Amino acid sequence: MNSKIIGLDIGGANTKLASSDGKIVELHYLPLWKNTQLPKVLKEIAQRLQPEKVAVVMTGELADCFEDKEQGIHFIKSCVDSAFGISKVSYINSMGRFQSETDEVRELAAANWAASARLIGKEIGDCIFVDVGSTTSDIIPIVSGEHKAGLNDFERLVRSELVYAGTLRTNLASILEKVKLERGWCRTASELFATTADAYLLLGKIDESMYTCETADGAGRSKINAMRRLARLVCADLSEIQEREIYEIAGQLKEKQVSILTEAISEVAERNGLKKIAAAGLGEFLIKEAAEKLGFECISISGRWGEEISKVFPAYAAARLLACKPF
Repeated sequence: MNSKIIGLDIGGANTKLASSDGKIVELHYLPLWKNTQLPKVLKEIAQRLQPEKVAVVMTGELADCFEDKEQGIHFIKSCVDSAFGISKVSYINSMGRFQSETDEVRELAAANWAASARLIGKEIGDCIFVDVGSTTSDIIPIVSGEHKAGLNDFERLVRSELVYAGTLRTNLASILEKVKLERGWCRTASELFATTADAYLLLGKIDESMYTCETADGAGRSKINAMRRLARLVCADLSEIQEREIYEIAGQLKEKQVSILTEAISEVAERNGLKKIAAAGLGEFLIKEAAEKLGFECISISGRWGEEISKVFPAYAAARLLACKPF
């Protein structure tokens, strides 16, 4: 393992990077749908790190700036190949294997979890790999070293192997239809007033440095700004709702998100006969609570490889797989 082999996980909002030895870990907020700086940043990374080999996984092809997934894949590939040179780059597909010239290009779509599952299958064995990131939650059954998940996001949503909620970018109104306040149950406003990052900032699960996405209102990332945003979820401002109630809303959000995650993990576990979880991502704390509810063993990726690697695990997995690939 060395720092000259790197993995890239290019998502719709974030591009993550890790070297195969884990000594280099980076996260860049690069939304593809907003005059993206991806080509520029990739070239800067190539010049700064000068890697010998690059392994790539992606999910950004789903961004709504593209007409379809193939257009997104080709855009991402062109950015990467231009920055690093085609001869240095290898892509990992939805089977967790390196793409050959004869494989369908659509097999590269949303394959970051497949790289993670392949490494987890080698290192940990049979389990459910759960990765709760900024935007989504992957719930991947691994049996005999191979993942048993659907091969695209549509299939995985149907099978509860993908839950479209994360720890930073998820609209609170998409999770909480109602909240319980002193005066009774209150329906929420289905506007993008606040995100999960605001709730987890108030609860101390993330700090301002980990709040890497944009805020819903374009204001700052302080706790008082987060409180204002949560108040708007019930069409209030800080003169109309008590601070204690705002924190209670944040707590109810966490409780509901854990419940959703628990339900999905239970469904995947029952279907595949698994009772062990490998937990990764910024939202490891949510996975641990879900595992406790289910009575499952939970292996922390942070505990095994470090907290920073856990946050960018697909990129790290891609780099590790490339480092071990025979050439």
